[in-house]
Amino acid sequence: MRTNTNSRGGLLWLFGAILVIQGFGSAITEARWNTSFGAAALLRAAGLPQWTTLLIGFAGLVLLLMAARGHDARNRT
Repeated sequence: MRTNTNSRGGLLWLFGAILVIQGFGSAITEARWNTSFGAAALLRAAGLPQWTTLLIGFAGLVLLLMAARGHDARNRT
């Protein structure tokens, strides 16, 4: 069972980091240089507003917090 929890925790860290970088990085790039890349480019092509990239960044933060909480709980036992 320990392998599954380690894999799950690793995936949470990975996907959380990807979403934070894509979400906040895309938002900063759009605001600063008026260009889209990654998640922002896909969202603009779908016709969604600019603030949706921030939602992706916050979703990444939630995943990172979940991963940190799981890591902390495993270390206590």
